[in-house]
Amino acid sequence: MEMWTNSTERFYRIPEGKGPHSVGCTDLMTENAVEGSFLRLYYPACDATDIEEARWIPDKEYYQGLSDFLNMYRIVGERLFHYYVGSVTCPAKSNAAFKPGEKYPLLIFSHGLGAFRTIYSAICIEMASQGFLVAAVEHRDESASATYYCKRRSISESQEESTSNMEKEWIYYRKLKTGEEERCLRHKQVQQRAQECIKALNLILKINSGEEVTNVLHSDFDWKSLKDSVDTSRIAVMGHSFGGATVIESLSKEIRFRCGIALDVWMLPVGDDIYQNSVQQPLLFINSEKFQWADNILKIKKLISNDTNKKMITIKGSVHQSFPDFTFVSGGIIARFFKLKGEIDPNEAIDISNHASLAFLQKHLSLKKDFDKWESLVDGIGPNVIPGTNIDTSPAEPE
Repeated sequence: MEMWTNSTERFYRIPEGKGPHSVGCTDLMTENAVEGSFLRLYYPACDATDIEEARWIPDKEYYQGLSDFLNMYRIVGERLFHYYVGSVTCPAKSNAAFKPGEKYPLLIFSHGLGAFRTIYSAICIEMASQGFLVAAVEHRDESASATYYCKRRSISESQEESTSNMEKEWIYYRKLKTGEEERCLRHKQVQQRAQECIKALNLILKINSGEEVTNVLHSDFDWKSLKDSVDTSRIAVMGHSFGGATVIESLSKEIRFRCGIALDVWMLPVGDDIYQNSVQQPLLFINSEKFQWADNILKIKKLISNDTNKKMITIKGSVHQSFPDFTFVSGGIIARFFKLKGEIDPNEAIDISNHASLAFLQKHLSLKKDFDKWESLVDGIGPNVIPGTNIDTSPAEPE
């Protein structure tokens, strides 16, 4: 496969965190097979120039899953992805030592449809650099392009393969069946996703309390170093698209999430019961200009109702893919073909989103930081941002 290796990172790079902390990341998978937790933790790290950055997409099976999701032949998709992004790393040091000494607020992050735990690293790394622990969940509801759990090999297999007695069991994206109603499937999936977010929260709090957790992935990271490092009164949930719907579902089920941020939310999966005042916590909707449509916006407005702690803003010139990392690692032709870039510079769009998020989190988690300098963004005031929506939701005039 040497011919497909490409030094993409020389031209395109996922932006580094702009906060005061260096950032590390590590993967955690618990036992209990498919019912366990799988997440990537981004965290403030000790400075470590000698440690390598983490691979952005860690296994070729993710290329296969992305190919399925995009309706490409796997053999073609795998080669294309390997060529264009095979050498891309994210600007977080793999398994770097955790930076102790203070209690950090916790963010649980939920990915969108066809995504997985590693491809929102620009957002997660920025949050970690600003002093958050960020647990990016990889969902096993068949909405990820690909994911896996580890199962034990049989004794005969283990003897042949002496390196490990575990093997990866892959779960790929499930397409709608002919005649299947999408809302029914997505509602079922969003409920599982919310439970996986709550499970991730419980897992991090368990580690924080000093309980030993078995990581079946056997990394060099010292999980014991996280003991007493989580500010357990300051916990929020954040996600993109289907992950935005997961934020809403999670808030309705778990009061320990003090607030939520939904990035370009897809409202279809949200159950009707949620609109009956079941989300009490503050909620920020950050929309792109090009993705939203009237029916989706009306559902957001119904949820916001007259609650002044629920806000909606729109980033001008942005597209749905302005939030995941692909916008940073794609050139002009590819970006235009897959609508990965909008009219706004990708770095400016992600900065607006991150700054508004940080200001919102400061207010509703009562953080003693200086993120309030971006507070006007939460009200849609500033360059390339508007309050509310660009979508006309007024009823059509009768002819």
